Formats: sequence, C-alpha cells, structure tokens
Amino acid sequence: MALRNNPVERRFFNLTIDVYVPGRWYFADPQTRAGEEIEDIWQFTAGTPVDLNERLRIPISRPGNPLDFTTAGAGRTPIVSERVASIFRELAPHDVQLFPVDVEGDARPFFLLNVARTIRCIDDAACEEVQLRTADEYEERIGEYRSVSGLRIDKSKVGDARVFRTWGWHSPLIVDEDIKDALEANGIFGGKFEEV
Repeated sequence: MALRNNPVERRFFNLTIDVYVPGRWYFADPQTRAGEEIEDIWQFTAGTPVDLNERLRIPISRPGNPLDFTTAGAGRTPIVSERVASIFRELAPHDVQLFPVDVEGDARPFFLLNVARTIRCIDDAACEEVQLRTADEYEERIGEYRSVSGLRIDKSKVGDARVFRTWGWHSPLIVDEDIKDALEANGIFGGKFEEV
C-alpha cells in the first residue's frame, strides 16, 4: 500500500463507536485481573504513552454481539480485536500502544488501544463551534476546550502522525485516510469515521 506522506493532502477522520450496531455489546471500565478498579481510567484517552505492568480485564456491562472496535466504560478506553490491532501495529507503530486484555466471557484476543500522541491542531475558525475553558473552571485547564462541535483540524500541523489525539480536547481518536481505508477493507465492525 502506497502511503500518503504530505499531511496537507492527506485526509483525517475521527474514529468513534457505532452505537447503532444492532445487539452490540457494551463494556464497563477496565479492571485489574483481580477485579479491582483502575486508579485513572482517563489515562488511556489522554494521548500520552502509559506504563501498564499488568494485563487488564474488560467486564461486559451489557452482553451482545462482539465488535472489532468499541470503548470501555466512562473513560471510553478503546478496545480492539486482533485484526484491528494488526492494522495499527503495521501502519502506526510509533503512534499507538497495544496492550492485550481479557474480555469477560470471550477467549479471542483483544487489545487496549492507547493513542500515544497528542497534536495541537484544532482549527477553531473552521469548526462549527468551540468553547474554551476559563479561569472560573479548572485552573490547570484554562485555554483547553470545554466543547467542540463540527471538529476540523489544521492538517499542516499534523506532521508525520498517522494516529493522534487533539490537544485540549482528547475524546477524538484521529486516524489518517490510509488507516481508515485499511480498517474498512478488513471489515471493521463497530467503528465509524467522520472526516475532520
């Protein structure tokens, strides 16, 4: 596969869960193998590398059809199947970390997908609406985003990143067009893409 290298010519997409998959399963927050809560469930969506020294288990909060891509719990930790993990492993090895996890009641291999890059690239003027945090909220988060509607990014700031989180608004999981195409060609089940 010929990869696109010029970031301004590349297209980027927010990879999210498809909540409209009929009969889909839902996950609770990741836990230790002993069933204990994890201290910081948000660390897996912060866009930074994490140290994970033990294999986690993913409890099912609502049984249903297995998905290739979904998120777990309030922290929206991305959980992916082996075939999705293999695409990220091949196309974005420097942008992500993949940790094997045990999904309750399913012996197949699944992975926690941690996006380990954050880029300051939200194009405020091109978005439908942005609201920034102010001094009367979280002091340490002044200038970050309270909300973003109609997300658009400035592709000239992306550099060589293939997968990343956006600075100040960590919920989007941004992938480039090559990764989107590879995931779609492999029949990703449970994810959807919105161009940014």
